[in-house]
Amino acid sequence: MTNFNQNQTPIFTGLREYHKRGIIPFDVPGHKHGKGLKEFTEYVGKTIMEIDVNSMKCLDNICNPIGVIKEAEILAAEAFHADHGYFLVNGTTSGIQTMIMSACRPGEKIILPRNAHKSAISGIILSGTLPIYIQPQINEKLGIAMGITLEDLEKTIARHPDAKAVMVMNPTYYGATSNLKEIVLLARRHGMAVLVDEAHGAHLRFHEAFPISGMEAGADMSAVSTHKTGGSLTQSSLLLLREGMIDSAIVKKNLNLMQTTSASYLLMASIDVARKQLAMEGRAMLEKLLKLSREARRKINEVEGLYAFGKELIGSPGVHHFDESKLGVCVAGLGMTGYEAYDLLRDQYNIQVELGDYHNVLAILSVGDTALQLEALVEALKDIATKYRKEKVVKIKSGVLKNPEVVISPRDAYYSNKKIIKLEDADGEISGEAIMAYPPGIPIIAPGERITQEMIDYIFMLKEEGSLLQGTDDPYINFVRVLGQKF
Repeated sequence: MTNFNQNQTPIFTGLREYHKRGIIPFDVPGHKHGKGLKEFTEYVGKTIMEIDVNSMKCLDNICNPIGVIKEAEILAAEAFHADHGYFLVNGTTSGIQTMIMSACRPGEKIILPRNAHKSAISGIILSGTLPIYIQPQINEKLGIAMGITLEDLEKTIARHPDAKAVMVMNPTYYGATSNLKEIVLLARRHGMAVLVDEAHGAHLRFHEAFPISGMEAGADMSAVSTHKTGGSLTQSSLLLLREGMIDSAIVKKNLNLMQTTSASYLLMASIDVARKQLAMEGRAMLEKLLKLSREARRKINEVEGLYAFGKELIGSPGVHHFDESKLGVCVAGLGMTGYEAYDLLRDQYNIQVELGDYHNVLAILSVGDTALQLEALVEALKDIATKYRKEKVVKIKSGVLKNPEVVISPRDAYYSNKKIIKLEDADGEISGEAIMAYPPGIPIIAPGERITQEMIDYIFMLKEEGSLLQGTDDPYINFVRVLGQKF
């Protein structure tokens, strides 16, 4: 137990005290409380620039916290039901990379679903770990990946009993969760650590209607994007650790490899306040969010051609529970793609949703949403259904590729000699880089995998739809780097 309580904000309070003193800065950053960046300061405000400061004695240091950062991390661990909490200013990406590096050594195996985020592939490259992929369950009606099943994990563990860790997404981008409690118990029986990518689950812990969080389920580590659904600033996240299988000293060393030594106090203070808000007011705020989400779903599902999917998916393959803060809407019944609906919402209705895929658009709801905002989204979707409906219904096809053939490790592929060829000529080659649509940032191709015609066709379809693709040296994805030798 600590002498702190969840109503306290050590970093934010310390930052305000620093600001009140009016200290004359002869340290970095060089804008010197905004005086050296006048145009930007005039737009964002003096206070923001005056609290954009560097590490100092009174404000602690993220690399070896012993003061206000340490106090804030203890409070975060308590709020999220963990033994240790670590502030992240390089996003959840740095947390996922740290988890993999802390659980696995070079050459050891990690079991994970193939619809994992690109940061997991980066962590595998950095650690030298060997990925063992589980095919996620596919919802054919929506054309999207859901969670993994206990049965598939059991089969994978039987084939790879020497794996050191299992990674699970909780929830998936679209809101599905696997049976995390049972997955933890299964992994424990085989001596494997459980790592949870909880990028979209910062809120789960704070209302019983949401799926169970990684820490509550007994997982060893969890990386939580407080900036996505918890209210903190973009790029700020938490890494959570349960003592036992993974040494906290190793976690700290790996985190210091991955994270900047010049941590933003704006980001850390926002985590501090967001944690306080979730701990003190989270349940009430999430109760309001649930009511808004359920009402929006009800209204959308009254519109012919639209389907806002939700808790009715529970019990279907790969869906043990469902996160209602993910408002996914299938628009295939309107004869259009999600890419078209995404563009219409932004360009014609001034509404920015998280993503569009071949069949769906996805709106991420959080503690910051209001009834007025949800009403605008619902009315826009109704208007689209009236004005832009097409006679021909889009045929549902899966946007999820089959698990690829991993020919060599991602790390070996990353460092191998490569050649550049046209994407259309890459069938059968071994990829030397990743290709993904972002969001959601799930690799279509990862280094070390054999490229198939199915992958190539899917990428060309995404290009035609105007999807934002990244990962390759060629920003237009006309060319791809492949290994310079045949396998």
